[in-house]
Amino acid sequence: MPEKWSHRADLAESAINERHASRLWRMPGTNLAVVAWPPRSPERSFVHWHYWWQAHYIDCQVDAALRRPTKTRRKRIQDSLRAMRIRSRGDVASNKYYDDKSWLALAWNRALELEGIERTKALDALEFDILAGIDPVTGVLPWRAGETFYNVPSNGPAAILFARTGRLDKARAMTDWIYDNLSADSGLVNDGIRMRMHGPEVVDKIYTYNQGTVLGASLEIALALRDDVGLGTTDPIDSFDHSHRADASVFYITHIRELVKAIALHLSTPQGVILCPPHETRDGDGGLFKGILARYLADVALRLPEDSRENIATRKVAARMVMASAESLWNHRLEVDGLPIFASEWTEDARLPHNYGLGPASITEAVGLVRIDERDLSVQLSGWMLLEAAARISAAGAG
Repeated sequence: MPEKWSHRADLAESAINERHASRLWRMPGTNLAVVAWPPRSPERSFVHWHYWWQAHYIDCQVDAALRRPTKTRRKRIQDSLRAMRIRSRGDVASNKYYDDKSWLALAWNRALELEGIERTKALDALEFDILAGIDPVTGVLPWRAGETFYNVPSNGPAAILFARTGRLDKARAMTDWIYDNLSADSGLVNDGIRMRMHGPEVVDKIYTYNQGTVLGASLEIALALRDDVGLGTTDPIDSFDHSHRADASVFYITHIRELVKAIALHLSTPQGVILCPPHETRDGDGGLFKGILARYLADVALRLPEDSRENIATRKVAARMVMASAESLWNHRLEVDGLPIFASEWTEDARLPHNYGLGPASITEAVGLVRIDERDLSVQLSGWMLLEAAARISAAGAG
């Protein structure tokens, strides 16, 4: 029932636009998302605004606009991109965090698929800044400028970006570095490596979104390599190169299959609902993590080549996790004024973020100060992202 999931995604979009969307400093032609609902003054005035949350807000808007293009949606995206530049004091590349910048560049590049949205010098400068940030010794990006912490949050989305924008060598170097240095015994991917005086120190924490970006990067690389092979050639040297690229494509596809299997085994319920690992926060930045994983699982479900039984099985497992998660999210929602509020943990009931999300949700909690995760934009964006992923899968008949 594609229309069911499309309608639910529309309701998620309406909830975000009703509660969070706002002009930046009341300026016409701008749009950003207030980072909490109900908001306090620093949030309402965009003193607190969270650059990378806004990038995902734009990405979700692009999802909706690609699913059903409208003039209103395109205009809102243009206003959001303009507001990002203004709130960044005219330079979106001035952010020190490479993961933040990569997320914005990814969303911006996807927006170019829409009528009326064109590439600008600001996007060119953003992409160049990310490229220039690659450490010449390790060949990968630090978490932020001046750091010696190299992690998946920066290199995963950057590898997706580079694979999509024709810098396949950079994308492969980053993704290969992740597999070589951060593969856990479980088949999942660890977070990063800190360079200490005594040597490299692996941060062996598992986060859902890191699994998603590595899936996304591996898929983009594999498809790019296969496209190159499909060009055909009669030159013996070119034939050798094409054969090498075909083998390389299989390398990434094999990793995708193994990673999807590990996610299903370790990061979801037996029914396929994606779960937070024990140390992953459900609010703040962590509120976005599961939605990001769902986005790239949907890509695997829809775009992994169907040329082997193993790939077909992997597509089905990925689709099952997205659809089971979306069904659980929807069943556990609250509704206020006919629009949904999504839970931070998709297997649990949503709570109403009254009293600015800082008060007790029930009498039994009144003895302590309880922060309500559902107040955060990140949590609600994650739900919207998941429903857009489910709508894509359902529309393709893959769910």
